[in-house]
Amino acid sequence: MPMSRTRKIVLILSGIALVVFVVGVLLVALIISAFSDDEPNIADKSVVVFNIGGTLPDYVADDPIAAKLFNRDDESLTNILLQLRKAKADTRIGGVMLKINLLSTGWAKVEELRDALADFRTSGKPAHAVIEFGTNKEYYLATACDKIFVLPEGVLFINGLAADVMFFRGSLDKLGVQMEVAKIGKYKNAPDQLTEKQMTDAHREVVNSLLDEEFNRYIDGIAQARNISAQDVRTLIDNAPLTPEQARGARLIDAVAYRDEIDDDFRKRLGYGDDDDEKKLRTVAASKYKAVTPESLNLNKGERIAVIYAAGTVNSGTSGNSTIGADTIIKALNDARDDKTVRAVVLRIDSGGGSGIAGDAIDHAVNLCKAQKPVVISMGDVAASAAYQMSMSATKIVAQPSTITGSIGVFSFKPVVRGLYDWLGVSNEYVLRGKNAGLLREDQPFSPDERKVFENMVQNFYQTFITKVARGRSRDVEYINSIAQGRVWTGAQGRGRGLVDEIGGFEKSIQVAKSLANIPADKEVRRVVFPTPKTFLESFLGNDTTDEARAASARQTMIDAMPKEAQRSLRYVSVFDKLKRGEAVAMMPFDLEIR
Repeated sequence: MPMSRTRKIVLILSGIALVVFVVGVLLVALIISAFSDDEPNIADKSVVVFNIGGTLPDYVADDPIAAKLFNRDDESLTNILLQLRKAKADTRIGGVMLKINLLSTGWAKVEELRDALADFRTSGKPAHAVIEFGTNKEYYLATACDKIFVLPEGVLFINGLAADVMFFRGSLDKLGVQMEVAKIGKYKNAPDQLTEKQMTDAHREVVNSLLDEEFNRYIDGIAQARNISAQDVRTLIDNAPLTPEQARGARLIDAVAYRDEIDDDFRKRLGYGDDDDEKKLRTVAASKYKAVTPESLNLNKGERIAVIYAAGTVNSGTSGNSTIGADTIIKALNDARDDKTVRAVVLRIDSGGGSGIAGDAIDHAVNLCKAQKPVVISMGDVAASAAYQMSMSATKIVAQPSTITGSIGVFSFKPVVRGLYDWLGVSNEYVLRGKNAGLLREDQPFSPDERKVFENMVQNFYQTFITKVARGRSRDVEYINSIAQGRVWTGAQGRGRGLVDEIGGFEKSIQVAKSLANIPADKEVRRVVFPTPKTFLESFLGNDTTDEARAASARQTMIDAMPKEAQRSLRYVSVFDKLKRGEAVAMMPFDLEIR
């Protein structure tokens, strides 16, 4: 007997309702499970084990639901710093072990981790490092530990630093694309990647300056940590890569050992006995140790300090994946300013720049906030150009010695694609009204009058930029112009020139904020993230993401899926839309990678 239409509909609706009910029950169970996780049972003399590697973004929101649902355990620099602070204060923890994998972060973050390990070791607790395959950054981080172990089949590729800069002029020539550029500053070499095939003299001068300083700091850091002469370190580097036995013989590492032998060494260091329950090293993974709340160890309590994270390309609109949205940062600054319980604000920046207009808007919000309470800038690997623009008016600026900063300059350009059109067989024709209506047309170079107009626009932006830097840094405009010119400085160089106030990382910026807010140095503070991070469920159920943010996220996802070299060339693709409109852009003068 055929089933009636009504019965079919009832069965379909019943099936849908059952599926929704089951999914709902699973979600509720997941939420309950996520929020009911107890702190791990930690025995005395336990060792916290960190797996450190990859990009180490400044901040990843802790989301237990996403962690349960997707088995996601995103690591961040802020989280590692917090776990080390907790391990220092936790009397049950006997020491920490770092299993160091390949790092793709910058040198400033490596310095910040070294500082955190040095602070941890003031407790008298040991820190051991384990390396399988180590290059410069991995080994430099390891030297902050009491002992360094390398596995027998490992290798140390500590064979010196190399700076790599990419150029695309040859590719554009083949496509028939010519770049019409206006730039202000002797060292504002960002367009050179599109207009040159190799470094200019000014470009090479800056790269050599950065590389010399970083290399000397690297040498001195190893020499001091391993108690060998700087000259011996240079000789060893010139003879690298090194086998584990060669490294041990040169006192660069302490031992060549397998993991069970490394554990046994730690057991002896912590004074384990021969009882059955002490024959194995008691360890707790850092991912599990996160469940120990800082409040249970008398950390993260007291007066409130707002922390705002800004990482990526500076742009208008809302923040997204690898994008600093001016609207998001401005709202966070305004909310922190108006919150009477917030004593100070720390704005953490990791950005090579972007939109000058967005950077200026954020600077205005920093000024408004600073009028009510201290604003401290904490610079990560890089805070340059528009990112320095965001920083220049703060109460204090804190950076690591290896932070890349400055780059106070501006450029704009338009691509002329007449050759590409001809190659493709494309023709076009403009009908114009107004003398400069064709200023940004893509099929013709600038006329002399148009170039003058374009260059004046960029010059006016630069003059405003250095005037505001001078006001924010309490210097005269002539001096700022002399150290600006688009030149990139390290944090250490920037401090010597008045662009940076203090040397240190995120924890140093918290100390500075406490001092400015008249909070005693020995008092703990509560770090409150603005804006409040969204959970997975809020993001999943919410519908307040703008079209611009969704487009930026999709674009970044596409870039992230590409090879590393392509990612570097497309990292700032969101800014090209602004360049097409003739907007001045404040970005790093080159995409520099020191490895």
